[in-house]
Amino acid sequence: MQMEKILVANRGEIALRIMKSIKKSGKKAVAVYSEADVNSLHVQFADEAYCIGPAPSALSYLKADKIIETALKAGADGIHPGYGFLSENADFAQKVTEAGITFIGPTPEAIDLMGNKIAARETVRKQGVPLVPGNKNQLTTLSQAREIASEIGYPILIKAAAGGGGKGMRKVMNEEELESQMQRAQSEAMASFDDDAVFIEKYISSPRHIEFQILADHYGHTVHLFERECSIQRRHQKLIEEAPSAVLSESLRHEMGNAAIAVAKSCQYTGAGTVEFILDENKQFYFLEMNTRLQVEHPVTEFITGLDLVALQIAIAEGKNLPFSQEEVQLKGHAIELRICAEDPFNQFLPSTGLLTAYTPPVMENIRLDDAFKKGMEVSVFYDPLIGKLIAYGQNRADAISHLLRAIKKFDIKGIETTLPFGKFVCEHPHFISGDFDTHFIEKYFRTEDITAYYAEDARLAGKIALSLFLKNQEKVKLMLP
Repeated sequence: MQMEKILVANRGEIALRIMKSIKKSGKKAVAVYSEADVNSLHVQFADEAYCIGPAPSALSYLKADKIIETALKAGADGIHPGYGFLSENADFAQKVTEAGITFIGPTPEAIDLMGNKIAARETVRKQGVPLVPGNKNQLTTLSQAREIASEIGYPILIKAAAGGGGKGMRKVMNEEELESQMQRAQSEAMASFDDDAVFIEKYISSPRHIEFQILADHYGHTVHLFERECSIQRRHQKLIEEAPSAVLSESLRHEMGNAAIAVAKSCQYTGAGTVEFILDENKQFYFLEMNTRLQVEHPVTEFITGLDLVALQIAIAEGKNLPFSQEEVQLKGHAIELRICAEDPFNQFLPSTGLLTAYTPPVMENIRLDDAFKKGMEVSVFYDPLIGKLIAYGQNRADAISHLLRAIKKFDIKGIETTLPFGKFVCEHPHFISGDFDTHFIEKYFRTEDITAYYAEDARLAGKIALSLFLKNQEKVKLMLP
């Protein structure tokens, strides 16, 4: 069914990015916004915009019925959920469909199946896709966890069964830690997903995080658009992503790509999705999870393939065939993305909100910026700290890193702390440049002593780090006093 007007059930940079593809296709874009976002750029860019509630997301962007009611009021015949919020909510997808509106995403059944990590593992197991050793059923008691952990052997990972994104995930090094970490994992899982069921996997000591972008239409055609390396993370949240990975051979890329397609076909997937894998130090890969939505890092795939993933999502939702075969998808060049987050990398990546007193992005060839801010705007405490994504393209990896580094240095943001200095640190670090890194990059290399030495010539940052160290040591001294 051809859509004429699409409501974007999201905010910020992803809402704006989606609307650009909607308008480019000749369709009208409808925005929804909370009271805190009345002056947001996605609201200004849309053809129509509707307030759906107060600032807290639970009272606005997570109000499924209100969003559907607004779509009907606006006469929208499609809803794009973006990422986050309701994007992987099977009930929302079902309600959208029942309201006679096209949900631009997979079926509710596919979302539900892949959203439950235990069910997803069993589905994938039947396809012969490698899995990290772990239990087959949900766990809710400590005695169950002890039994499984003893079978697998420590260290292990406890993970929320009903969700992902690093929430409800705890590393356990030995049996003495199990009870406390189990309680924390279940508490986080309940708070994030309203479900405290968990499962256990063997902990891979030096993992790399590799994911494959897939596309599937309604006629059984499924392709992958190569991989993205997402190993530079803090607290299981990605900060830098690149495509392709520096460590995959052509044969391994082919094998993992086929596995990703098998995962998608196992749940009759349609639309854009991402199959995530863990790659160990021996280049053995294991299925991690499937994200049934558009990914934050999709621009790096768009750079290396020349494809518009949002436009393809819309076309698939309209019932169109994929316009290319697997053999016709070509990988050209290299792309790297830095997530610019309102966080202080020199203070454990804690949130940094406030007024943007300066905001001057770089305008450069081979650089793309997906953002939704300008000078004078407020970075709110109510939402995700992501300000935007800075993406660089090059003919090869070294070229892309060089472009990204120059762009980072030219990006002027004042009023808040951001991850731009962290991006500079990574792009200049020998282990990143050589490709010799894993998901422990931050804990291995972004330590206080390393940072202090690295920024010794930058007086402002050196002073900030010194003050941070003084305050931390001051607290330690207080604790030692009688």
